[in-house]
Order: sequence, then structure tokens, then C-alpha cells
Amino acid sequence: MFFHQVTDFDDAYANGPNIARGERWPGLWVEPAAEYRNALEADGRARLDQPYGERPRNRFDLFLPEGSAKGLVVYIHGGFWLRLEKSFWSHLAAGPLAHGYAVAMPSYTLCPDIRIGGIVQEVGAAIETAASLVEGPIRLTGHSAGGHLATRMVTTTSPLSDATRARIANTVSIAGVHDLRPMMRTAMNADLKIDEAEALAESPALLRPLDNARVTCWVGGTERAEFRRQNALLANIWTGLGAVTSCFEEPDRHHFDVIDGLADPDHALTRTLLTG
Repeated sequence: MFFHQVTDFDDAYANGPNIARGERWPGLWVEPAAEYRNALEADGRARLDQPYGERPRNRFDLFLPEGSAKGLVVYIHGGFWLRLEKSFWSHLAAGPLAHGYAVAMPSYTLCPDIRIGGIVQEVGAAIETAASLVEGPIRLTGHSAGGHLATRMVTTTSPLSDATRARIANTVSIAGVHDLRPMMRTAMNADLKIDEAEALAESPALLRPLDNARVTCWVGGTERAEFRRQNALLANIWTGLGAVTSCFEEPDRHHFDVIDGLADPDHALTRTLLTG
């Protein structure tokens, strides 16, 4: 019989120190993202820094396919709600764009300048604004904290309007943090400031999915045990609440390279996002 207990929550959610040469990220994303973004801008298919609110980081980049868009993909970045912004990920639009989807990538205000509940509201506003610019089905995806924010959008307390909710065809959470309560036991919470009330109100795993929710929880097979547990957790609970769910651990992928499949039109991650 095996028993499991997390004794060090900081280590349980520490990615870089537990990945070989993990210090290369996030810098490893900067050059390919800039090259791809610049190429699309030169081709007239990038609308950068589109405003969706009044705060400085309330901006998103919108990348357009050749011809009319089949719909909209929204990619929500990670960084534990504390770090990073939209420009690190532009190259991940390549997969959906090749299939004819427009891709919006928002930044949002970071903790401690805002609470996670406020970030949820900002991301909702970003999606609403992007949805007003692109017709058709909406497909949401996000990585780590972004996986939390993507799945938070398809709960019954989502900030999205009924019209926008009805357009969401699929959601893929990549290494998402779906239960915020463990975050309260990390040193990061000095800046996140999550309390019990916020954890209960903002954790997708503790909320009800929308009636039409279709969700894939995707994680790297070599990720920290807590990320694999958080991945399986949401799929398990939401299956019992009537959502259409799937859960997948991609072999030989860690927390940083698990998103790379979105840059490849033929990768299973891209095809999963665009199916259904």
C-alpha cells in the first residue's frame, strides 16, 4: 500500500529547478516568438496591442489566417499569475493559423497588483473583445496559470456573456492549475494573496462546468506530480458533472516544452484543440 503526501509545496510546483537546463526558459521562447510575430506583421496579418480595458497590460495580439477566419482561438499565457506577457508565445499561433483560425493572445494585470479574481475578469473582457472582431466558434487554451484561466471561462460563474459562452466549442488546459488551494501553501502566496474564499470562488475544479463544456486536460508525462494530479483532477470531477472531458499525458514532455505542439499544424495538441 502506498501513501502520498505533499510535504514541500514550493518544490511541488517548482518547474525550472526540476527540469534539466530549465534556466533556458522563458528566454528560449523569445526569439521564435519575435520572428513569427514580425513575419505576420510584415504580411499584414498581425494586429498588435489591441486594447480591451483601461489598465496598461489590458492588450492582446490578434493574428489572422490567410483568407476568412474559420473561428477564434484564444491562448492564455502562464507564469503563476505573477510573470510574463503575451509576446513570449506568438509562434504558438502557427498551428491554429495554418488551419484557418485567428488567434488572440492577451496579456493581463499580474499579481500582486491584482487578485486572481480580477485577472479572471480581465481575461473575460479580452475574450469578449476578441470575439467581437472574429466570427465563428471560439476555442480556448492556456498553459499553467493560463490553463486555470481557460477552464475558469467555461464554468457557470464565468464572466463571459451568454452569447460568447454559446460560441465556445472546445477548451484545452495545458498543465493547468485547477484547484487553487495548494497555492495557499506556497511562498508565492505572499504575492498571490489567495485566501480560502477566493480559492473556492476561482478554482475550476470546485465549480460547475457550463452545460456545453468540452474540455481536454493535457500535461507533460515528465512534469511534476502535482501538475499531473491537477490535470487529472479537473477531468475526473467535471466528467461527473456532465462535461465532455479527456485527460492526456504527453510522453517525454516537461512543463515548458509541453506547449510546443501548438506551433505545429499536425501535432496532436493542435488537432485536439481544433476538433469538436
